[in-house]
Amino acid sequence: LDHDRGMLMLGEREYRPVYSACWDISKRLEEMDRDGVHHQIMCVTPLLFAYERKLSEAEDCARLFNDLALEMCARSNGRITALAQVPLQDTDASCRELERAIAHGHVGVQIGNHVADRDLDDEGLITFLQHCASIDAPVLIHPWDMLGRERMDRYMMQWLVAMPAETQLSILYLILSGAFERLPESLKLCFAHGGGSFVFLLGRVDNAWRQRDIVREKCPSLPSSYVSRFSVDSAVFDEAALRLLIDVMGEERVMFGTDYPFPLGEQDMGALIRSATSISPDEQSKILGLNAKSFFFAP
Repeated sequence: LDHDRGMLMLGEREYRPVYSACWDISKRLEEMDRDGVHHQIMCVTPLLFAYERKLSEAEDCARLFNDLALEMCARSNGRITALAQVPLQDTDASCRELERAIAHGHVGVQIGNHVADRDLDDEGLITFLQHCASIDAPVLIHPWDMLGRERMDRYMMQWLVAMPAETQLSILYLILSGAFERLPESLKLCFAHGGGSFVFLLGRVDNAWRQRDIVREKCPSLPSSYVSRFSVDSAVFDEAALRLLIDVMGEERVMFGTDYPFPLGEQDMGALIRSATSISPDEQSKILGLNAKSFFFAP
């Protein structure tokens, strides 16, 4: 639209307004200084995953965004690092691009929570996650291409209802399918948006596991026992919700997340955590930095 503002397009349709922090590193650093953020890890918007495109196009897209991200990081004086993008519709191509990206300086990879009708218990996606563990590449899983589009076409219901449900769906596929039994415990997984609705409905899942054979058929342990296998970010925008998230996940498995720089993101980065009276100084320190440092940068 102009040098400070833009519009992400989905075909011919306006999808999301954006501003210069999406492409201007100096603007990003200015806002990091404003909010007291020392280091930031950035990744591409899921709109640009390209999982639905031809493989050659998705490979080109991943390489383009990965290289551009590193160019942006190089201008940040070491304060911004990036997660890679991969053509997740093809396991071999994803492994190749991830290795290339990590070798050039990416600190992990962001993937969508599904590829068309293939969920995280799909053989190809499990193989990719196993490869991530083998090269010690942390994985951020972000919901996208949300379910229920036909009924959720008003009031941003896709973001308010479908997106949290997508994340819970993906976590449960990993748990109930037995996928976690096949994935090494060294695999570093983080789910965006506080894990969606997972934490808040976990009691319902545990109850179903106890009561119904079909739920525990491939899952040998109580679903809540798997919270030690992954982390979540803190982007829940409410102190009571954040307190529950910490209590269920553990203070070392919640990392600072904001959805910056998009319209539904945290506008004053870190303000909720710093002002929360129910969160101790030690918990604040872990969530605001120590947990992410361990997750992304510890050997």
